[in-house]
Amino acid sequence: MLTSLNFSRARRVCALALAASLAVLLTACGGGADSAANGSHPPVPPVLPERSGQLEAAALLGTIPASEIAAALAAKESLAQDLVPRYGVRSYRLDYLTSDADGREVRASGLVSVPIKPAGAKSPVLSYQHGTIFRDAEAPSNNAVASEVAVVLASLGYIVLAPDYVGFGVSKGTPHPYLLAAPSAAATVDFLTAARTWRGQANVADNGQLFLTGYSEGGYVTMAAHRALQAGGSPHLSQLRMVVPGAGPYNVQTTMDGLVDLVRDQQPLIGALINPGFLRYLGGSVQREVRRLLLRALIPGDADVAYDTRFIDYFLADDVRALASASNVYDWKPNVPVRLYHGRDDRTVPYASSVSTVRAMQDRGAGDLVSLTECRAQPAAGHLECVPPFITFMLGQLAPVAQDL
Repeated sequence: MLTSLNFSRARRVCALALAASLAVLLTACGGGADSAANGSHPPVPPVLPERSGQLEAAALLGTIPASEIAAALAAKESLAQDLVPRYGVRSYRLDYLTSDADGREVRASGLVSVPIKPAGAKSPVLSYQHGTIFRDAEAPSNNAVASEVAVVLASLGYIVLAPDYVGFGVSKGTPHPYLLAAPSAAATVDFLTAARTWRGQANVADNGQLFLTGYSEGGYVTMAAHRALQAGGSPHLSQLRMVVPGAGPYNVQTTMDGLVDLVRDQQPLIGALINPGFLRYLGGSVQREVRRLLLRALIPGDADVAYDTRFIDYFLADDVRALASASNVYDWKPNVPVRLYHGRDDRTVPYASSVSTVRAMQDRGAGDLVSLTECRAQPAAGHLECVPPFITFMLGQLAPVAQDL
């Protein structure tokens, strides 16, 4: 999650991540029919628009002194109380071009938070991908307050980039492509490009180092973006030093398998239908009711943004291959260090998702480049409980590598 350092907000985020994971889980239980057998085929990745990554606009959002950030961190509800801000932070909103789930050009936005250092001082760049959020007001560029994660990380010396994602900020109204790898990656990679253009125009100096991080959906988007950078030979890849994703559903199949019992506990009506080979025989009216229940579980009543729910349609079509093709981001070989973090007691995104990711990458020859550190929060290493130690872990991993902080 890690969308801010506010505990009550994080609890709401967890609820959506759980509901979304439950919805995705059901795609594993449709009988495993071959996609060709039912007339469907895995989706073809969209061709990115020619102007992807183009900077469209930039606006100053404000400046927050280090003392105000320190006060926010010391607040009782803060999820991270051991960080000590070193710098005040100036934040900007950037509008840029990227693509939606169907490859169409869309104007999106994101937050850039810059530490206020002496003139000419350089900083490493940290791209922070936020977790699942319900409301547009929680998008990074709409929430550049002292407790926002991007602002806090910038106060430690990083230039922090935090894409809003398609569906939030200036792209509100376009469905958010939840757990769809290609558009999730594009929103992040294109923001890297737009932010690089902006830094050149605004004389904001970076030191040539790039890091990627995020938790929950943010961990998933981080992994998707890393894979896209490498697969596409992006010019950003030469600057990438390390990737630190936490508790993401990188392996959709493993995530689904691990959540079967939880679905039966949390959603008795839906759970009763989870029997291999059964879902494909549901009549149209029953399928529509299941879809309605899934959507109701996925999107809370006060949500003011739209979500792309095609993964539910893959489930109803019993199209396991299509879902895997559109969503999985775990089975490939990275060329820079990937430091995963996850808790064994996580019932929102099962620990097995990270375990299978490490195994798959190592089987492809990644070796020690990929590692998994277990969260040991007490009394339980659950999804929310592991957010504070993830922040500590992530910063600890970057510390020996990041320069000019």
